[in-house]
Amino acid sequence: MKRRDFSSLVGGGMALGLAAPAAVRAQPKRSLAFVVNVSADFWTIARRGIEKANREHPEFDMEMIIPAQASAAEQRRILDELLARKVAGIAISAINPASQTEVLNRVAAQSVLFTTDSDAPASNRMVYIGTDNVAAGRKAGEQMKQAMPGGGRAMLFVGTMDADNARERVQGIREALQGGNIEIADVRTDESDFARARRNAEDALARERNLGMMVGLWAYNTPQIYQAVREAGRQGQVKVVGFDEDALTLRGVADGTIHSTVVQQPYEFGYQSMKGLVRVLSNDRGWIPGNKQVIVDTKIIDKTNVGEFQSYMRQLLRGS
Repeated sequence: MKRRDFSSLVGGGMALGLAAPAAVRAQPKRSLAFVVNVSADFWTIARRGIEKANREHPEFDMEMIIPAQASAAEQRRILDELLARKVAGIAISAINPASQTEVLNRVAAQSVLFTTDSDAPASNRMVYIGTDNVAAGRKAGEQMKQAMPGGGRAMLFVGTMDADNARERVQGIREALQGGNIEIADVRTDESDFARARRNAEDALARERNLGMMVGLWAYNTPQIYQAVREAGRQGQVKVVGFDEDALTLRGVADGTIHSTVVQQPYEFGYQSMKGLVRVLSNDRGWIPGNKQVIVDTKIIDKTNVGEFQSYMRQLLRGS
């Protein structure tokens, strides 16, 4: 069997490996922060990218901050604290961009601001580094058509439709399904509450006996769907398509319960965001595209390549 190359998913950036000059080391370290939207293994992968960037730039302190609760209010509190600490650069996955424009602009006025994972294009952020979520949604839509060629009713599950990445993925899915025979019966949200996500999946299975497909749009949604489908004994009857590379999601792909998953590259979100912040703070902005978007590609993981991909993820999560 031809070996597939997943190296880009586990750290495709070029390592500089340069030691900081003595004069730089003698100065107080500047801090960079990576603020996420929810606690999930997805972000553990991003943390490995941040750690690599920090090894290459030990003259900076780089940290990941996970909110105590997945809300715009909690992110505001975190940002206020970071500004009080005079953090030099911040990358953030905005939970509710429409309501966060004011605080994000305040951050951008005092620090270097990037967005990642979920954009806030109306803000003064300098650049977005992450997935083209409309394109990723289209990929998921194509997987849905492959999984359920005869058509039927599908439900989508996600944390909140306030986030740009959720809205854009749904948009992409609808575009891919347009004119076809798959009906989106509902989009169910859980406010990033894992227990509620599980209840949403269980309720859908109990109430919708003609449900043909369930689609998890955020990293934790698909594992909740996977467990609910298996406990209901509906594997094979209800098709599943997901996003991201949670270990349970990959197990579901391997055992056939999940048709496929659209994986992003959170490692690159962390690595490229930190490297980019360092470059901007070194007065290098020439790498930023005119549209202020650095797009990180996605891949489809299915039964044909899941084993090799699981091996890469195990290595990455061990930090090796």
